[in-house]
Amino acid sequence: MHATKKSMEEMGDKLEDAEKTAIETATKDLEESLKGDDKDDIEAKTKALTDASAKMAERMYADQAGDAAGAAEGAQDAGAENTADDDVVDAEFEEVDDSKK
Repeated sequence: MHATKKSMEEMGDKLEDAEKTAIETATKDLEESLKGDDKDDIEAKTKALTDASAKMAERMYADQAGDAAGAAEGAQDAGAENTADDDVVDAEFEEVDDSKK
């Protein structure tokens, strides 16, 4: 429940009103159910919350994947530009310990 609430806050205006209402209702129902001892009811309310928040999670992952793809593309472009201008020398070296001589 806490993670779902936090995700809702992070998504902000990206959530549709219907999604937000469904998630809030499912959260409240689960909180009420947790006050009791009916295991089946708690499991049903947990599933309802999971189902209600599934679209939100899909949207978050899609946004993150899009952001990551754009960042990776930008990094590749920047890397291609830098390698053409750099005078990089690949060399091997050996450390010499003066105290062993």
